[in-house]
Amino acid sequence: MRRTTCLAVGCAAGILIAGGAAADPLSQPSMGATLSGDSSPFKVQASPIGDIYFSGVVSGLGMVQTEHSDFDRSNLADISNGQVFVQTTSGPIRFFLDAGVYSLPTLGAPYVHATTLTGQTYSGVPMAYVKLQPTAEFSVQIGKLPTLIGAEAAFTFQNVNIVRGLLWNQEPVFSDGVQVNYAKGPLTISASLNDGFYSNRYNWLSGSVSYTLSPKDTLAVSGGGALSKCDRSTAATPLFQNNSWIVDLMWTHTQGPWMFEPYFQYTHANSVSAGGAQYAGGDTYSGAVLAKYSFNAHWSLGGRVEYIASSSTGCALESETCAETNLLYGPGSKAVSVTLTPTWQKGVFFARAEVSYVDLTDATSGAAFGQYGTATSQWRGAIETGVVF
Repeated sequence: MRRTTCLAVGCAAGILIAGGAAADPLSQPSMGATLSGDSSPFKVQASPIGDIYFSGVVSGLGMVQTEHSDFDRSNLADISNGQVFVQTTSGPIRFFLDAGVYSLPTLGAPYVHATTLTGQTYSGVPMAYVKLQPTAEFSVQIGKLPTLIGAEAAFTFQNVNIVRGLLWNQEPVFSDGVQVNYAKGPLTISASLNDGFYSNRYNWLSGSVSYTLSPKDTLAVSGGGALSKCDRSTAATPLFQNNSWIVDLMWTHTQGPWMFEPYFQYTHANSVSAGGAQYAGGDTYSGAVLAKYSFNAHWSLGGRVEYIASSSTGCALESETCAETNLLYGPGSKAVSVTLTPTWQKGVFFARAEVSYVDLTDATSGAAFGQYGTATSQWRGAIETGVVF
């Protein structure tokens, strides 16, 4: 069966973009280039709203790593996904619901176990929205929505690699809001008013534009930013990123067994006051290449290479309450990462392994890796197995 590969910006709008390797029957949740959804999801006829589809993912994760922090361990095992998806895909009024537990392993950041992370971030219902589809080209989504920004999606099974990369750390994940979508021919446009990094303040505008240049090539631009300042800071709402704006430029090329997705990202964190201090603001400049090679119908190899550099605006000498903004591993820090992920899938069953390496330069002592924050490199190995039903 032919597959469609979902770009981050296209899938967030619920639109499938041609290319890739075997077809997923449902547009949500979006799937990456190495795993595919169940070709025959369970459905219930529910007139007059149409068929209701039930699908899900159950998977477990094991990880070993060097230079873990006090908030982490050198080895661990956890559930990575225990989620059920309920949705309708036809008619003028549709809905999507995601319920369950999940972990969000990320390069260069301490691992948080699924049950703890679910409660501290996006709850047991990370996505839930109603979609109004008056015409084939136009739709409106209202509720808890996946971000329009970036090349990697939230959950492990959605991406080429198990663990998301360094650039993903600068991007929103889920937001409450309203999103408008238009798609006709090769052009897809989406725009959203939302609460950014899950801040519960609706002061973010974000959007994406993608254009299919050919059956093999798609170009996409996405971005967003805060319209006003917000001092909220939680596990799901990082202070500096929530008061920033971000732009991504992505190109996806598929040819035979190959998929390449290079992209570039720029972020600017605005100055913000919090906890009695005035933070000066800063920037990140970064680029990455995601790739996949399919050996056959069951085996593939995914890879990712990244570079990210940060800078801080700096403080005026006469200001005693000004502090520099830390967007990475201390003001002015830089990082490089390499990740390889072989994947096997047969029917609903999958298994994959991963090795990754992160190297830091100009990191601030105490803000890097290890129990004392002084180590400048980290290796990780991971395995994940489960079912997509």
